[in-house]
Amino acid sequence: MGLTKNHDDSKKTQIISESLDLLEWPTVCSHLSTFALTQQGRKKCESFDLPVNISLSQELLCQTLEIGALDSSVDGGISFEGVHDLANILLICSKGGVAMGEDLLKVADTLRAARKLRKLIFDQLIRPRISELLKDIATLPDLQKLLEFGLDEGGRIADRASPKLSELRRHRNSVRLQRKDILQDIIRKYSGLLQDNIISERYGRPVLAFKAGTSDQIRGMVHDSSASGNTIYVEPQVVISIGNRLAKIDSEISDEERRLLANWSKEVGLNSHVIAHLGEILLQIEFSLARARYSKWLDGVPAILDEEENTPFKIKDFRHPLLVWNDFHEKKNKVVPTSFDVATDLKVVAITGPNTGGKTVALKSIGLAVLMAKAGLFLPCTGSPRLPWCKNILADIGDEQSLQQNLSTFSGHILRITRILDAIDAFPGTTLVLLDEVGAGTDPTEGTALAIALLQVMADRARLTIATTHFGQLKALKYSDSRFENASVSFDSETIEPTFHLQWGIPGRSNAIEISNRLGLDEQVIKSAQKFINPESVDNVNQVIQGLEKQRERQQSAAEDAAALLAKTELLHEELLSSWQKQRQQSEEFNEQGRFKLESSIREGQKEVRHLIKRLRDQNASGETARIAGQRLRQMEKGYRSNKKIQNIQHSWNPKIGDKVRLSSIGKAGEIISFSDDGMQLTVLCGVFRSKVNLNEVESLDGQKAEINPLVQVKTSQVRKNLSLVRTKKNTLDVRGLRVHEAEGVIEEKLRNCSGALWVIHGIGSGKLKKGLRKWLDSLSYIEKVADAEPHDGGPGCSVVWIVD
Repeated sequence: MGLTKNHDDSKKTQIISESLDLLEWPTVCSHLSTFALTQQGRKKCESFDLPVNISLSQELLCQTLEIGALDSSVDGGISFEGVHDLANILLICSKGGVAMGEDLLKVADTLRAARKLRKLIFDQLIRPRISELLKDIATLPDLQKLLEFGLDEGGRIADRASPKLSELRRHRNSVRLQRKDILQDIIRKYSGLLQDNIISERYGRPVLAFKAGTSDQIRGMVHDSSASGNTIYVEPQVVISIGNRLAKIDSEISDEERRLLANWSKEVGLNSHVIAHLGEILLQIEFSLARARYSKWLDGVPAILDEEENTPFKIKDFRHPLLVWNDFHEKKNKVVPTSFDVATDLKVVAITGPNTGGKTVALKSIGLAVLMAKAGLFLPCTGSPRLPWCKNILADIGDEQSLQQNLSTFSGHILRITRILDAIDAFPGTTLVLLDEVGAGTDPTEGTALAIALLQVMADRARLTIATTHFGQLKALKYSDSRFENASVSFDSETIEPTFHLQWGIPGRSNAIEISNRLGLDEQVIKSAQKFINPESVDNVNQVIQGLEKQRERQQSAAEDAAALLAKTELLHEELLSSWQKQRQQSEEFNEQGRFKLESSIREGQKEVRHLIKRLRDQNASGETARIAGQRLRQMEKGYRSNKKIQNIQHSWNPKIGDKVRLSSIGKAGEIISFSDDGMQLTVLCGVFRSKVNLNEVESLDGQKAEINPLVQVKTSQVRKNLSLVRTKKNTLDVRGLRVHEAEGVIEEKLRNCSGALWVIHGIGSGKLKKGLRKWLDSLSYIEKVADAEPHDGGPGCSVVWIVD
C-alpha cells in the first residue's frame, strides 16, 4: 500500500519536472549560467529550486534589483576574483586530512575576497536585502594571515613559515653549491674525457657525460648510457656522499613541510563550518549578480507579483528569451513580441489560428514569464508587468507518442493531462495550465467534446488555462461562459503568411487550404478539398472573423496614433514647464544678486559719507580738510557710475610652478615645472615630454591669460627642486640583479652626490629587493619620502627617493 502511494506521489511531482522541460526552462537556466563568474556559480544557475512561496520570490527579486544597481555603479562591475569552490578542501580538512599548499592558498584567497566584497556591498540603508545576507558572516582574518604568511604564490611553503624550515633550506642550498663546485673542478680536470661540460641529472642524482671506455679513469657510479653507447653518465665517487646527505636534508624538509601543512589544515578544519557558510553566502550573492546581469542583457523590467489568485495577467510586448538569445547569437529573424492581458474573471483562453503561426510560442512565452518572475528575474517586456504568483505551472506541449510504451499521440496527451489533474488536487494553490492542441489525435467530434469538457473542468480548478486548438466549437464557448476568451495568431491573407502577432478577443482561422497551397500541395487536391467544405458556412464565418480582424486593426492604429500624440503633448508640456522654471529661477537669482550688491554699495557709501560729514563738522577742520573731503566725494560718485564697467574687468592670473595650464597652440594640458630668469618663458611637462614656451602662449584651465610682468623672479632653489622632479640619466640608478645589501651600498654612494630626487630601478620580480630597499630607506634620517614612480617612469618597478633639503 505504501509503495503504491509513493508511486502516485512520484507521478504527481514528475509532471512538474516535465512541464519545466516542455517550456525549455533548463535552456533559460543555461543561458543564465553564462553570466555567472565562478564554476560553482554556473552550477547554481543551471540547477536551482524555484521558490515555494511568494515571499522567497520577492526576496530574490529585491536582491536582483539591489545587486544590479550596485554592479552598474562600480567601474568594471563587481568582481568575484579570488573566490574558489572550497567544498572538497573543507571535506579533507574536516576529516583530519592534509590539504596541499595550493588548496590552502585558495582558502586564504576566498577569505580575502569575501572581506572585500562585504566592504563593497554591505549597506543596510541602500541594500537591505543583500546586506542581510552579509550581516553575520565571519571572514576569519587571522586564519587568512596565517595561511598567507606561510605560503608563497602558487602554494609553495615559504622559508619564513618556520625557523627550522628556513635553516634546512639554507643548509641544503649550501651543500648543493658545495657539490656543484666539486663537479666543476672535475669538469676542468677531466675535460678531455668528457663529451660535454654540462652537469646532467639521472634518477635525481648529478652525473657527468664521459666518453665510453673511460670509466676506469674516474671513480664513481654509472647511472645511465646513451642509445649509441658512446656516452656513459657517471656520478663521481667524491659527490655520492654529498648526494646522500642532500637526500637526508630533503627528507627533513619534507617532514617539516608536511607538519606545517597538517597544522594549517587542522585550523581550516576547525573553521570548516564557518567557511562553508561563507561560501554559501557568496554563492547566493553571485547568483543574484548573474540574475541581474542576465536581466540587464535582456533589457528586462521587474514584475509585480501578487499573492491574490484573481490577480490579472498584464504583460506587454513580451519577447521570448530563447528567441532573443538566438536572434543575438545566431543572427536569426527579429523577435515578434507578444502581449497578454487576462482579466481577473477569465479562466480559460482558447488560442486559434494557422499552423506555424506562433500559437505554441505564445503558450511557452507566458509560461516562461511566470517562471522568470518566480525566480527573481526581470521580464523582457515593456511597462510594468503584473501577474499572480503561481505555485504550479503545468504544461502539455508537443507529441507524447512513445513506441516503447505502446502509446499513440492521443494516449500520450491523455496520460499527461491525467497527471496534471492529479497534481492540481495534490498541490493546491494558484495554478497555470498550458495545453497544446487540446483534444487532437482522435476523431474530431469526440476530441471536440472531450476538449470542451476538459476546459470547463480546468476553469473550475485552475487560475488560468491557455489552450491552442483548431476545433471551431471551442471558439463559441466564450459566448456561453463568461470565464472563456478567444485569442488568435494573425494571418496575412495577401502574402498567405503568419505575422506571429497575438490578437485578443478574436478567433482565428486555420487557413489550412491556403497554407497547403502555399507549401506546394497538388492543385487538384486543393480544388477537391474546397468542394467538400460547405462554402456558405465557411464564407460566413470567415467574413465575420475577417471583419473583426479589420476592426481590431483600425482600433489598434487609432490607439497608437492617440498614444503618439499624447506622448508628444506631454513632452512639449514638460519642456515648456522646465523652460519657465529655469527662467524664473535665473530671474530670481539675478534680482537677488543685484539687490545684495546694491545694499552693500549703499551701506559702504553711507558709512564713508558719515565719516566725511563728521570730519567737516570738527571744529578743527581746515580748508584743506574740506578740499580733501570734496575730492573723495567726487571719487565715490565716479566709482559708482563706472561700477558696471569695473565688474566686467577680468582679474589677472599669475602662474606658479606646479600649476596646470593649457598650451594654446596645441590645446594640450600640462604642468609648469620651471620659469626662465626673466619670468617670460616657462617649461611645461606634458605627459613624458617637456616643452619651453612663452608666457603669452599658455592659459589657465578656466581660460585666463597670464599677466605679462617681466619682473617676475623665481627662486633658484625652487627651480632646482622642481627640475629634480624630471627623471634624467644622472638621477637614475639601476640596481636590478643585485642583492639587497649590495644595492644599499650603491644607492648610499649615489645619494652622497645627489640633490633632489633619485630614481631607483629595482624591477618587480618577487618583490624582495623592493621590500628590502624600502625598509632600509625608511630608516635613514636624511630621506624625506619614498614612493612608486609614475607609470611612464617605471611604475611599481621603480622607486623615487626624495632627500631632505
